[in-house]
Amino acid sequence: MSTPPSARRKLGAPTLAMLPRIADSLSFLYLESVRIVQDDTGICARVDTSRGVERVYLPTAALACALLGPGTSITQPAMATFARHGTSLVCVGAGGVRSYAGILPAGLTTVWLERQARAWADDTTRTQIATRMYTHRFGDSPAGATIAQLRGMEGQRVKAMYKILAQKHGIKRFRRNYDPAAWETQDPVNLALSAANSCMYGIVHAAVLALGCSPALGFVHSGTQMAFVYDIADLFKMQLTVPLAFSLHASTDPERDARRKLREDFRLLKLMPQIITSIRQVIDPENANAGGNSERASSITHLWDPALGALPAGVNYGHDLDDEPPDPELPWQP
Repeated sequence: MSTPPSARRKLGAPTLAMLPRIADSLSFLYLESVRIVQDDTGICARVDTSRGVERVYLPTAALACALLGPGTSITQPAMATFARHGTSLVCVGAGGVRSYAGILPAGLTTVWLERQARAWADDTTRTQIATRMYTHRFGDSPAGATIAQLRGMEGQRVKAMYKILAQKHGIKRFRRNYDPAAWETQDPVNLALSAANSCMYGIVHAAVLALGCSPALGFVHSGTQMAFVYDIADLFKMQLTVPLAFSLHASTDPERDARRKLREDFRLLKLMPQIITSIRQVIDPENANAGGNSERASSITHLWDPALGALPAGVNYGHDLDDEPPDPELPWQP
């Protein structure tokens, strides 16, 4: 006896217990000039070739994010499936360079967003977090160092790193250059570094969205919707993208090679759990391990009260007024 299509869809829909955490996801996937659709088997990327239409099925549950490049289209059912699996969609430019927008699932908790917003809105806490970020990058910082001093130390450290890697790979002179208007004239190291950093931004963007945080509320960077993404990505560049770019100084296609090698390193180093941990430790180190096994909300919403904290939603609180005296300022009385 065959199973009705509606029953198959119901059985195939993942439950909360089945869904993996974002930290368990394997990698990112860059897509270009394909149509992403949902069929009875799963999500597939369709592309027209000389042999006709070819399909490649995508492991949505194992992906942290899908980077949608130029020429990519996606159907609403496919987007819904990505959302159910907790896979973020990030719209990017050609080759993964530049990140334009991100789409996140609606069923995310706001716990980490609220912690981020409170920390960002308080200048003292924001300074502490910015200091923590700079310290994370170069291991230690002088006691009482100001943000300006830490910023200067960071600049010196980056220059020293460039010099060491240039000498290691036999590059006589290197200068960081990012000019979209003259993209093709740049040297392989700059091309590889720009491509790798853009993919890194996509990965971090997906992690930030998966935790329910705001990409715009940065602690070191500001003035852009990607400020917090840049903050977190900077924690990993010297470990990953910068050495990778210098190793591709002789590549004939540094952008493609950077994306491929970064994807391999991403899986080998199990970077996603490190990113998730770093985001939590940066925002609230005392509760970095809180949150259970899922970043999804356990309930739809709750009500805020300045004295009582979180209250259940979907409850009629009209009876609370029965024990209070009438307020003459109210235009109505219960």
